[in-house]
Amino acid sequence: MTSTLSELTRTFARIGFLSFGGPAAQIALMHRVILDEKKWVSEPDYLRALSFCMLLPGPEAMQLATWIGWRMHGVKGGLIAGGLFVLPGAAVVLSLSLIYAILGDVPMIAALFTGIQAAVIAIVIEALIRVSKRALKSREAYLIAAAAFVALFFLKLPFPLIILAAAVWGFIRTSGGPRDPSTPPPPQALAQSLRAAAVWLTVWLLPLAALVTLAPGRLAEIGIFFSKLALLTFGGAYALLAWMAQEVVEEKGWLTLTQMMDGLGLAETTPGPLILVNQFVGFMAADQVGGPAFGVAGALVALWMTFIPSFLFIFAGSPFIDRLTHMPRLSGALAAITAAVVGVIANLSLWFALHVLFAAVPETVIGPLHLAWPDPASVRPVSAMIALLAAALLLWRHWPLLPVLAISAAVSAVMSVL
Repeated sequence: MTSTLSELTRTFARIGFLSFGGPAAQIALMHRVILDEKKWVSEPDYLRALSFCMLLPGPEAMQLATWIGWRMHGVKGGLIAGGLFVLPGAAVVLSLSLIYAILGDVPMIAALFTGIQAAVIAIVIEALIRVSKRALKSREAYLIAAAAFVALFFLKLPFPLIILAAAVWGFIRTSGGPRDPSTPPPPQALAQSLRAAAVWLTVWLLPLAALVTLAPGRLAEIGIFFSKLALLTFGGAYALLAWMAQEVVEEKGWLTLTQMMDGLGLAETTPGPLILVNQFVGFMAADQVGGPAFGVAGALVALWMTFIPSFLFIFAGSPFIDRLTHMPRLSGALAAITAAVVGVIANLSLWFALHVLFAAVPETVIGPLHLAWPDPASVRPVSAMIALLAAALLLWRHWPLLPVLAISAAVSAVMSVL
């Protein structure tokens, strides 16, 4: 089915305001809206694009949104879809950053989003069910998904290594064959890709060059740091947060560890990619030397340097995604990556559930194994109750997402007051 640009805008504005819970829940939300409700994209195309986005540095859910917009209405559609996926959450994080800097805490807002955070567990379970049914078509696919989960959750292997291993396995296991002659000729796709790369490299790096040249100081430091980070964020924000926290807390001294954890909490419980924590870090780093107004400038610099590269990667790389369907070995590699993505979502889902439902999740290391055992005494009964309620409403009663989130937030707020 086709859509008008205004319909695309309304749809992604809705997704942007509802995209809670990190990449697993966000990918599931887009699947629910774009495939199940709108039927704008086919299942195979969606999964291939998701696999492609998982290979890229940066927030894969935002990149997937950008690809959907590009697929529907070209660059203009990609900008609308990707921008609206990020901007609602960015506005909320910026507002909360200002409140945090001025007041130090936001208890009622935190209570509201605690309920939403608990409800996200049910959303993630729904994501696993939906994606697994469509991506796991063979015993080999199940084994790849299980291996990816074990490697990430129990062995803490690097995410790029998991994806590379799945791609190599799928490539080797698939026999070659002729390419479909209807595939666009490589020079045409290459020219389109090079034009997009030149434009978006300029859009990304010209402001950074201006900052370094005309305004050296904290804003330029923020720009350089997050530009580097944008090229290293493989596997989503979770794969990078530990390293980033060490850099900004211990090496640069931009934030305290408490502030870093508070920022992560804000980003986890607001709509949009978890990597919006970068915006909070940029705000606090600039606020440290120039106050709240300067903090806003720091947040905007961090936002630009974090997300503009995703437009670059998608607009330059998207012309090649469809061609992969006509290259058997590459298609086999992407099929294996798609199966591994199920394991990745399962890993994120379990990690998220443990840290939402328990205040303490100590980790025991036995040789290569990392075993996370939640402390039963630290269970959060309100979060557990809300998670069960949301699961019943979403998975059993099949309620729409917005009422479930609203009820979850309201229950959490009432319990906080009581």
